[in-house]
Amino acid sequence: MAAHQEKKVAQERKHKNTQNDIQTSQGQWGRAWEVDWFSLASILFLLLFAPLIVYYFIMSCDQYQCSLTQPLIDLLTGNKHLSDIWNKTPTLTYRAAGIYSLWVTFQVVLYMCIPDFCHKFLPGYVGGVQEGAVTPAGVVNKYQINGLQAWIITHVLWFANAYYFHFFSPTIIFDNWIPLLWCANILGYAVSTFAMIKGYLFPTNAKDCKFTGNFFYDYMMGIEFNPRIGEWFDFKLFFNGRPGIVAWTLINLSYAAKQQELYGQVTNSMILVNVLQGIYVLDFFWNEAWYLKTIDICHDHFGWYLGWGDCVWLPYLYTLQGLYLVYHPVQLCTANAVGILTLGLLGYYIFRATNHQKDLFRRTNGNCRIWGRKPEYIECSYTSVDGTKYYSKLMTSGFWGWARHFNYTGDLMGSLAYCLACGFEHILPYFYIIYMTILLTHRCIRDEHRCFSKYGKDWKHYTAAVPYRLLPGIF
Repeated sequence: MAAHQEKKVAQERKHKNTQNDIQTSQGQWGRAWEVDWFSLASILFLLLFAPLIVYYFIMSCDQYQCSLTQPLIDLLTGNKHLSDIWNKTPTLTYRAAGIYSLWVTFQVVLYMCIPDFCHKFLPGYVGGVQEGAVTPAGVVNKYQINGLQAWIITHVLWFANAYYFHFFSPTIIFDNWIPLLWCANILGYAVSTFAMIKGYLFPTNAKDCKFTGNFFYDYMMGIEFNPRIGEWFDFKLFFNGRPGIVAWTLINLSYAAKQQELYGQVTNSMILVNVLQGIYVLDFFWNEAWYLKTIDICHDHFGWYLGWGDCVWLPYLYTLQGLYLVYHPVQLCTANAVGILTLGLLGYYIFRATNHQKDLFRRTNGNCRIWGRKPEYIECSYTSVDGTKYYSKLMTSGFWGWARHFNYTGDLMGSLAYCLACGFEHILPYFYIIYMTILLTHRCIRDEHRCFSKYGKDWKHYTAAVPYRLLPGIF
């Protein structure tokens, strides 16, 4: 009798697990559906303190020569009050508002009004109208891929002004950096709030919306999967790539121009930061069509995390190395410069080669050769909200056989190179590698949670075949 009862319970448990596998694969990937207390606490912390963190870093450079500890020491010892620091902070100006409005408008025009022509004459570049991945609702969106074109036009005009027209100084970004911060915050909050209202009142696709019932989580992580205005203005693609990433290299060029103005030369460390981060930015736009298959587009909804983050966090904290070098110019010895350049280029090679292997595998449906042999993979399936079943393959060969996110490993190597170019006098420029380590580790976990929700038991087979996330044999 007891044995029969145990068998019955086991069968019920097996049936329940099977049902759970079916449910988790039915359009449930993307961001969380339920919010636990830890997630809510993290959301509230970021909403409250992320803007203050950005301000603190930029203020530390502006008033304390990039020292992160001295402002706290002054406040704790009573040497200064918060009002003293705030009163010395540049305010929003009409000039900054005009610069920022013109910048964003110009990027919107480049995004919406000039179809891509780069793919017509650049061998190997994929631009123009491209399809994204299948959304949880089973939708396949189309995108106008023209980021490389926008970057080229923007930088041609920048250099034309710097060397011929002289309409404005190349140091214009640095000279207005804090007033521009207020403009970026206004846009970040405005677009995030609009995206939330839109998700409730007039979503692009109601089936691709997620409501947790928690206002703060929905505002932070977003409701709509692909909010759009009209057929082509996609919020995620525009704000992820433009205007922040196009500006990244311009910001660094402005820092270099300021260094030249202040010291009469541009140091090799500033050149390294400009070159290595420039390669990263160019790679992003050269592979913008591939970007449509990444976690940002395929899984994240559009909320404050992306809206404010792309407007404020990315341009202000990803460029700290160049900002630091304006205040603390570092001239590296040849050996150190070569070593840092080698580390950065090796990291970029791993990052790009890893992503290329996955892209080649996907484009050929596995009918290719990785490292001279036919790739191995795990067959898997998933189901969208409308019940349509899709099939996919997860590669276990090449770099993807070493670790499940080995592209992030290369990314971290490049991030470390940016920081090492700044020497060891202050910790501020090392914020980037600390942050990227936390971000990419967390992204590994988020991505794998979503993949398990999407693929179910097939994902378990994959993780058994590739047991490590970032570092083979370690993590």
